[in-house]
Amino acid sequence: MAETELPAALRRLWRRPAAPRAGRPAELDVDSVVVAAVELADRDGLAGVTLQKVAQSLGFTKMALYRHVGSKEELFELMADHAAGPVPDLGEPPEWREGVRQWATAVRARYAEHPWLVDVPMAGPPRGPNAIGWMDALLRALRGTRLDLGTQAGVLNVLSGHIRNAAVLSRQYAAVDQAALERDYGRALAELVEPHRFPDAAVLFTAEVFEPAGGDPADHDLTFGLELILDGVAAVIARQ
Repeated sequence: MAETELPAALRRLWRRPAAPRAGRPAELDVDSVVVAAVELADRDGLAGVTLQKVAQSLGFTKMALYRHVGSKEELFELMADHAAGPVPDLGEPPEWREGVRQWATAVRARYAEHPWLVDVPMAGPPRGPNAIGWMDALLRALRGTRLDLGTQAGVLNVLSGHIRNAAVLSRQYAAVDQAALERDYGRALAELVEPHRFPDAAVLFTAEVFEPAGGDPADHDLTFGLELILDGVAAVIARQ
């Protein structure tokens, strides 16, 4: 696809210059709009970001923003890619599993830094430069596995979904005493779940699985799910 054929939103996402316009240089640019919007989201959440509020924070009218951002949906995509940021130096892991763990930990840290990222609608596959950088980093970690590229892309999708879901749960857990909630849940259901009616579930609730084990429940969920996924990837590698 020729440069001139790229959609305007994609050109802005990659900061490819548009055709020059006559007249005075623009006082605004994509970067200043996106930085202001991210600052609003970090302070007020994604619901606190509107084109009007971003324009006001910059001292411009809402209409002035449309030269640099085509819509609120485009602004969210620009914000998400900016907040994702460049991939940190993960070094050279000794083997693929550790490389994926390091990648997942770094992704989770970005969600912790910008919790509103989980609220950005998923309108399609990642296509911004920072998002592609994170994709590239995971593919590099999987390079030595000899998995075909379609399988590697599938691993990326599963891991990304798991980490995003863990970030959602972490934010929800922060609003309650999750350990106490799970403990009370387990104890109450142990009284209610009858073995003759739910034989296997009854064993689960009487096994004290939901008693507090210490640590952050969100971290436990993330680690447990990640290792389960890695075991599945290892099984696919072994079959090949």
